[in-house]
Amino acid sequence: MRLLPLFFVSAAAVGLETALTRYFAVANWSDYGYWVISIVMAGFAFSGVTLALAEGVLLRHAERLFAALPALLTLSAALGYCGVILNPFNPLALQNQATWLPQLQNIGLYYIALLPFFYLTGLFISLCFTTATVQLGKVYAADMLGAGLGTILVLGLMYLVPAFALTACLLPLLALAGLFTQRYRKRAVLAAVLALGLSEALLALGPQAALSQYKPIYPPLHTPNAKILATLHSPRGEYMLLDDFTERVNTDISNDSAMLGYPGPPRSYGLYRDGIRIASLPRPGVSGTGYAPGALDALPYVLRPHASTLLIGTSGGFRTAETLALGAAHVDALEPEPVLYRAMTQGLGASPPLAADPSLRIFNDNPRAAVLTGQRYDVIDIAPDFLDAAPANVYAVSAQAFAADLNALTPGGMLSVPISIQDFPAYALRLLATMREAYRMRGINDAGPYVIMYRSAWNVRLLASNTPFSAADIQAAAKWCDDRSFDVSYYKGFDPIAARDNLYNDLPAVSFVNGTADETAMDDSIADEAAGILAGEPTVSSQAFDLRPVTDDRPAFFAILRLNQLSLLLARLQILPQAEIGALVNLAVLAQAMIIAALVLLVPLAAPKRERRGFSVPRPALYFSALALAYMFLEIFAIERVSLLLNDRATAFSLVLSVLLAFSGLGSFLSGRFAAHPGKAVAGAFAVIAAWGALMYFAAGPAVLAGGGLTYGVRVALAVLALAPVSLAMGIPFPLGLERVRAQKFFLPWAWGLNGALSVVAPPLANLLLRNIGLHAVLGGAILLYAVATLSLPVPEGKTNWLPILRRSAAAD
Repeated sequence: MRLLPLFFVSAAAVGLETALTRYFAVANWSDYGYWVISIVMAGFAFSGVTLALAEGVLLRHAERLFAALPALLTLSAALGYCGVILNPFNPLALQNQATWLPQLQNIGLYYIALLPFFYLTGLFISLCFTTATVQLGKVYAADMLGAGLGTILVLGLMYLVPAFALTACLLPLLALAGLFTQRYRKRAVLAAVLALGLSEALLALGPQAALSQYKPIYPPLHTPNAKILATLHSPRGEYMLLDDFTERVNTDISNDSAMLGYPGPPRSYGLYRDGIRIASLPRPGVSGTGYAPGALDALPYVLRPHASTLLIGTSGGFRTAETLALGAAHVDALEPEPVLYRAMTQGLGASPPLAADPSLRIFNDNPRAAVLTGQRYDVIDIAPDFLDAAPANVYAVSAQAFAADLNALTPGGMLSVPISIQDFPAYALRLLATMREAYRMRGINDAGPYVIMYRSAWNVRLLASNTPFSAADIQAAAKWCDDRSFDVSYYKGFDPIAARDNLYNDLPAVSFVNGTADETAMDDSIADEAAGILAGEPTVSSQAFDLRPVTDDRPAFFAILRLNQLSLLLARLQILPQAEIGALVNLAVLAQAMIIAALVLLVPLAAPKRERRGFSVPRPALYFSALALAYMFLEIFAIERVSLLLNDRATAFSLVLSVLLAFSGLGSFLSGRFAAHPGKAVAGAFAVIAAWGALMYFAAGPAVLAGGGLTYGVRVALAVLALAPVSLAMGIPFPLGLERVRAQKFFLPWAWGLNGALSVVAPPLANLLLRNIGLHAVLGGAILLYAVATLSLPVPEGKTNWLPILRRSAAAD
């Protein structure tokens, strides 16, 4: 029995995959974590192909391989991690046409460094399947349960050690696999212990990982007298509180503030997560909000004085102080980011907590749940840095979120939404299109009278009310902007051509197609198109970019590139925002994955004909391909829905992965009970999955929002309860399919490799569907693929017939 070594190897492999993903997030950007998934599954695919084509040689030496592999895995993991650290990859150079070619070579070096470990891992696992003397469901259960444990283990380690130390903490799992080797145990144990010692010494004394010099934290961290005042480790990221002379409250202040008598923003500390600044935190003894009346986001409190206010995001506490200074009568402040909430309520490092104020309440809550309590506000104000504070915050700027916010306003109240235009002004137009959709959901087809849009050179504010803005509101807003050299970009009846004569912040129209800007005269390109966007008419930007409204079903806000214009995107690579690069990385991974999958699919053609006798290749190819894609599709759907429930994408990822793996492992273990009737078992599993999918399609959205106000622990428990039944069913088809091809030794490792190859295809393909169609397409695709798998359960040649699903299941038995 090799179930225990398999358990440990699987736990280490998934743990190291997660650790490497965190490495890329800290050392580079999280977008490049796609490569880790690609490398992992490519290694598994290649190992299955190797075993399929060289089965005789490998099986003859299987015992020696089982004894040697734990030590080889330990060494290859350590060497691969060191290779990743030494790689001089520059993500910024990848966006420059003059410097991108060497970076492609560096990406290749990542594969060279990491592929050996995951190839050997795949070889170990596929050998366990091929040499198993027990039901394959038990082998697959050990694999899945080990992977589930690895996910939980690395999640816990993320709270205790830095991201760069995770690899060293996980290596002992590989050495443990050597302790339970059946033959050559003494040699295996000695080799595993020596390999572990050498590997840990290499990680401790060899090259050390560090923050990339291209991360925003690097320059301030290397200023004179810069100090790191506090560090926190979390699955959400690596947090650093930095004290240096460059740190100031990060708010958009009028260029005329000094002339108007307003002081500049005070000094602060900077809070960084994974090297990216997410907020300013107050310094002890440094206060003052005199700058607030000159800030871009102060207008709502002029139009609605003494407002009862809901703040969504707090900018480290400065936004609450600013709002009270601007005359708000009462402030409910929501800070879903736990480290920022802790900093405001308990302090962080040298930064003190906020002083108690009877007019202020602070909640660590989901902003979507807060507006469903029945409380009404005069102003709902989203902080300028809220979108950047956490990935799940994007759900606060969907059309459904805006509609709920508008419903939570008092009559004549207003919603204030920010967006940065430093990268693409078109983001402001997408925000406007999303608000138009929110009004349509409320039965209002003409949103024009209900919105005001104004801006500085760098940011836009969109004001939206549940009643039309009055002439007095519009006049007051125009005067306030004029006094501070801000520009109005839209209100009902606004004339963008006439406004050019009194424009403070030039924003010329830029052609994305030819890369040129029209600078013959002052212009506001947002104002030029705002009316057309609100009317739902085609505009220059809507033709160049995807400006469809952001919804809960399609929540990616910073995803306006049209990927069917790939040659144009590559030509404009240098000016693309960092937030958009992930989509191009996703396409590159998908292209590579499809090539790998095609090669694995063709492997049977290279096998001797006698190895393929008795089975038709298309059926197992279709079955195992569909299962791999469907499993990953459902996983990605679940991660998105649980992210909204928990308002925490990092924890949602780990929770969903661990629950799916653990309960799928249990389902696999139980699958042996259905070995006599695999067709009926697979059909039954499909029925459970399809019923769950239908329930999620109709009920997941409302249920997630209804549960948003529950305590965090209850929400986690509900997520586990919702995922457990479908995960159990998802664990049944794969081992039953393996049992059907078990007699043909060639098919077993090939099926394993095919599962790995299609698992590389699934994440980028699902992300593409999510980005361009919506989450319902990912869920629907998963159900359709499970139906395809149910209809293509491998059967010996001569017993294939195309009958309805239940008759087919019976025939397969």
